[in-house]
Amino acid sequence: MPQAYCMKCRKKVEIKNPTQTTLKNKKPAIVGVCPNCGTKVFRIGKA
Repeated sequence: MPQAYCMKCRKKVEIKNPTQTTLKNKKPAIVGVCPNCGTKVFRIGKA
């Protein structure tokens, strides 16, 4: 499972419902939600 830093929890969490996306500059990224608080989390790079 990919991990990202949750700004609200202030710790690394596993991404819930990860979705692969592409940024404007053509870099890959992963978007999902924090399993603890439900905040949107984001990680640049492939998983």
